[in-house]
Amino acid sequence: MPAQQVYDTVIVGGGHNGLVAAAYLARAGKSVLVLERLGRTGGAAVSTRPFAGVDARLSRYSYLVSLLPHRIVDDLGLRFAVRKRTISSYTPAVRDGRPTGLLVGGGGERTRASFHRLTGSDAEFTAWQEFYRMTRRAAGRIFPTLTEPLPTRAALRERLGDDTAWRVLFEEPIGVAVEERFRDDLVRGVVLTDALIGTFADAHDPSLAQNRCFLYHVIGGGTGDWDVPVGGMGAFTDALAGAARAAGAEIVTGHEATALRTDGREAEVDFRTEAGEGTVAARYVLVNASPEALAALTGGPAPEPAEGAQLKVNMLLTRLPRLKDTTVDPREAFAGTFHIGEGYGALATAYAQAAAGELPAAPPSEIYCHSLTDPSILGPDLAARGHHTLTLFGLHTPARLFARENDTAREALLKATLAQLDAHLAEPLADCLATDAEGRPCIEAKTPLDLERELRLPGGHIFHRPLAFPYAQESAGRWGVETAHPNVLLCGAGAVRGGGVSGIPGHNAAMAVLGG
Repeated sequence: MPAQQVYDTVIVGGGHNGLVAAAYLARAGKSVLVLERLGRTGGAAVSTRPFAGVDARLSRYSYLVSLLPHRIVDDLGLRFAVRKRTISSYTPAVRDGRPTGLLVGGGGERTRASFHRLTGSDAEFTAWQEFYRMTRRAAGRIFPTLTEPLPTRAALRERLGDDTAWRVLFEEPIGVAVEERFRDDLVRGVVLTDALIGTFADAHDPSLAQNRCFLYHVIGGGTGDWDVPVGGMGAFTDALAGAARAAGAEIVTGHEATALRTDGREAEVDFRTEAGEGTVAARYVLVNASPEALAALTGGPAPEPAEGAQLKVNMLLTRLPRLKDTTVDPREAFAGTFHIGEGYGALATAYAQAAAGELPAAPPSEIYCHSLTDPSILGPDLAARGHHTLTLFGLHTPARLFARENDTAREALLKATLAQLDAHLAEPLADCLATDAEGRPCIEAKTPLDLERELRLPGGHIFHRPLAFPYAQESAGRWGVETAHPNVLLCGAGAVRGGGVSGIPGHNAAMAVLGG
């Protein structure tokens, strides 16, 4: 049970954002209690050994880092590091009946040569360079604002200082820019994928949900780079929990918050454990959970239902599979993002099929190999024998497709997804899968409904709800974490400027409490 009955701040949920807030507030001298429902902290940012008897610690849910500001790591004195990937992406293709592909990375000249080999000219490479120079400039100007009070729309536009970038990112569907700048279907698809991670939308969706997703995927760190967490994602959240405890925060696991009452000045949180029930009081309550969970705790009106749209697959291989495209080493192809079935037309077809209530016939997905960049997640014996992890993230698979029969749909989708990968391999992936202590293949798949059940992500939505543009909006408040109750703040992914492994909502909620 908690050591006290009254705290300055109670934080509901021990995911990474709640731990960031706890560490900041405890370092500021506040008494802090974190109530975590599960038996461990970390939320979706954890490392686990999912395969029985196998010494491989996989980032089971969240798996890459882009949006985490260096200032949070520095402010909290975290012993945590990331590593750059030498290859950005590889996308296999078949042109004129022969296997080929697009390799992005390994130096500018090598990337240019790959574009030329695929498309027959330098035009697409030149367009690629110009487009990502624009997004990189935007990243350098927008990213620092994420840990400041919310700017107005006009102020953010002025800070960006680029009318073309503003139009592309904030005003018209991203599909317009993609089609204006690129001609090759494969190149168009690679660009579009950043707009679709965890977001079920078409390139021309008038809601601009795809633009908001794209924006957050290209501004991280002020560069847009996606880095590998050394030691797995759990190394980050373990470091956060350690920093919070070292600063004086109290963290209790196996404590599920069940109700939250507030008069705007003082609050009480009810909780239950295996041993019984209890109540704690606080001046502030920070909710590191979804907007749906916040509504349930307070008895407030429920938000619009959220719906996730992804398949997450974790694998352990005895070796990396050989590719039909012999011009690229598998150690490079899988080191970055390996795109499968993500041509522009294929993405549109998959979206249309899913929107019609069908599993995509050719499911689009992307893969990367954590252990190529960070072998520390493998036990010494596995590493010595050449084992590797693979993480696959499938697109355009909304939760509604699994509502009738989750297990059957998962199996069918996984089979179809791996078939898309096998089409580009010189050997079946199944021949490369390791087996666990009971002789079962080391592969697990998670649908949106699985993520909802295991992590209480609403509808399996990895961002808790559609992402929001990072400027002040109606009822957003000064920091984008405020709620209808002055002393209750939302510090999870559903906050404005939430989503991804960033710690930004946790930082901003702490600043709101401290009067920043």
